Amino acid sequence: MPQPQPKFTWLGHATLRVDLASGETIVIDPWLDGNPSCPPSHRRFDRLDLILVTHAHSDHMGDALALAREHEALLISNYDLTSYLAAQGAPRVSGMNLGGTQEACGLRIRMVRADHSSGFMRDGLPVYGGLAAGYVVEGDGWAFYFAGDTALFSDMALIAELYRPPLAFLPIGDHFTMDPHQAALACRFLGVERVVPIHWGTFPLLRGRPADLERELRGLGLATEVVTLVPGFPWEPPAAG
Repeated sequence: MPQPQPKFTWLGHATLRVDLASGETIVIDPWLDGNPSCPPSHRRFDRLDLILVTHAHSDHMGDALALAREHEALLISNYDLTSYLAAQGAPRVSGMNLGGTQEACGLRIRMVRADHSSGFMRDGLPVYGGLAAGYVVEGDGWAFYFAGDTALFSDMALIAELYRPPLAFLPIGDHFTMDPHQAALACRFLGVERVVPIHWGTFPLLRGRPADLERELRGLGLATEVVTLVPGFPWEPPAAG
């Protein structure tokens, strides 16, 4: 029997909370303290079971280690980054790499390509953080694609062919990631029914806006629905069919 859809709560920038109907809580790319878009009331968790990190930039993994320690949550990312975080005290890690799949919280976690850099500063020097990635997360009867930070690449069509996620979380801010025009083309490659814009509005440099994405989708003749979330307010996709 298909599982009920999870509830998604955007916490600003690229941080996403996912609450499963079975009670588990997941956070993707946790940047809470210091994130100007994250409501203060959502910077702590009563329960946290799983942390997914797409890449090593501080605005994506800034609170991953602290949350992993506090909640003893399983932390999944690329092998290089999880090895580093384990050495820093993350109690439970499970590294993987592009093309791989593992199970956690009753879900299939698939690591897919992203075109982006990945690293962080330590003692004033840049440290390699492994390859940047995205995730396709699959439950029974539902799935979503979280792109992380990425440029547009035509192999997004392979993500559609392999996994067919009906929902995508795509960056639209420009400068560091896709802009709205490229994100609209990504929707065409992916064939998704709905897209949630992320990585926008946090700083003036991130110029892309959801209204721009809507306009670009119309220009391509696509019926993809743009779901613009407000930080801190949960959203549950409508049931399939």
